[in-house]
Amino acid sequence: MISVTKLLFDTEYYGDTLRYSQTGQETLHGANGSSGPVVVWNSTRTCNLHCVHCYMDSDSKKYTGELSTGEAKKFIDDLADFRVPVLLFSGGEPLIRPDFFELAEYAAAKGIRPTLSTNGTLITREIAERIKQIGIGYVGISLDGLREINDRFRGKDGAFQAAMEGIQNCVAAGQRVGLRFTINRHNYEELDSIFDFIEEENIDRVCFYHLVYSGRGQGMMGEDLSPEESRLAMDVIIDRTLDFQQRGLKKEILTVDNHCDGVYLYLRTLKEDPIRACKIKNLIGLNGGNRSGIAFGEVDPWGYVHPDQFTQHITFGNVRERKFGDIWTDMNHPILAGLRNRKPLLKGRCSRCQYVSFCNGNFRTRAEAATGDLWESDPACYLTDEEITTKEVSFLK
Repeated sequence: MISVTKLLFDTEYYGDTLRYSQTGQETLHGANGSSGPVVVWNSTRTCNLHCVHCYMDSDSKKYTGELSTGEAKKFIDDLADFRVPVLLFSGGEPLIRPDFFELAEYAAAKGIRPTLSTNGTLITREIAERIKQIGIGYVGISLDGLREINDRFRGKDGAFQAAMEGIQNCVAAGQRVGLRFTINRHNYEELDSIFDFIEEENIDRVCFYHLVYSGRGQGMMGEDLSPEESRLAMDVIIDRTLDFQQRGLKKEILTVDNHCDGVYLYLRTLKEDPIRACKIKNLIGLNGGNRSGIAFGEVDPWGYVHPDQFTQHITFGNVRERKFGDIWTDMNHPILAGLRNRKPLLKGRCSRCQYVSFCNGNFRTRAEAATGDLWESDPACYLTDEEITTKEVSFLK
């Protein structure tokens, strides 16, 4: 996750201390008093929508064998013991679980910050107030465009309107809320409109996700942005973030699942403001790039532990059988060990890139989906061959 606002302006939001610190890069393993990883729990596969890029391949039906309330509480106990700082409730649609509020409140009582990833369509004013009351730190609501485009991606007419009402209900309740927007060839031209939307609706935060070819998203591999389109999209994000700052609008702008965004921002800034660029380079160095299997992990509805929510074909163990912390620190699993020290394993462009320490090889699942090899180059890297191999020119006098 790249905080564009942090890199450009040194603003401080929750999560920046995890993303941009030496501790965040090296010791987020829950050992020796350090924090454990941020954990996503896909608490149910059931969903009331049918999104075309859903990594869980969710549908509006009951799936058997998901963790019970008691098993979920034991899992949360284990996370607390391992000093996990954040538990992100995701799905499917997590609000469909009848015990969602009980479990989120239980996590908060254990000292874990509960956050929520939702399609927003079920958030009435009463639910928004309850979310606020029990201490949900942040609500991320998925939108992939305005009205027609979003409804087409979500597989349901009226999904945009329902999600917008969910956003408005959160804002009215004083609940911190933001958008989750997955960029692809069909919606990247709406980026300016999304920035207008978050300003008009008084939304605190927006995360622009890059497409990952997982679940139903595997069928969208050919609909990802070209390198040129990715650069144009990033320019819009940077320019509009600068515009918000200049006009005194406090918004947190992030990009997710493509750590070459940080390098691109650094290289662009190097030409315009070398002093700021040096600070950006230091921050993305502290961040260390993609941290799936390092400072970020996922548990699926049945208790299986994975490197992240997009990599569910790789399993490290099950929390019904072993504590999460024991699974997360077991380096006998070759892929978990490889993710912790992946640079010697990287191939192709990644192996010869001068910025590999800043992106950590980017997203391994995307590389595997495109090439069949987990350690090959990430095809979504949009830096040019010249940029990744040419020695930098210093603009400092």
